Amino acid sequence: MSLNHSPETHTKLLARIPSVTGRDLPEWFETIENGPSFLRCEERSSWLADEHGISHGYASALVREHERTRRMRHY
Repeated sequence: MSLNHSPETHTKLLARIPSVTGRDLPEWFETIENGPSFLRCEERSSWLADEHGISHGYASALVREHERTRRMRHY
C-alpha cells in the first residue's frame, strides 16, 4: 500500500519527525542511504518503519523527501 500525502501533510510530517523520532532529517537520510538497496520506495518505506519502529506515514515521508533531495543533488 502506497502512502501519497498532500504537499501540506508531507511538510507537516517532516517538521514533526525530529521531535517524534529524536533524529534529524539528515540522520534519517544517512540511515536510508546505508540501508538495503531496494528498488521501490514502498519497499524502502516498509523497511524503515519495520526496522526503526516508526509509523509508515513518517517512513513514507522520509523516503519521499530523501528521493526528492537526492534528485536535486544531481541537477
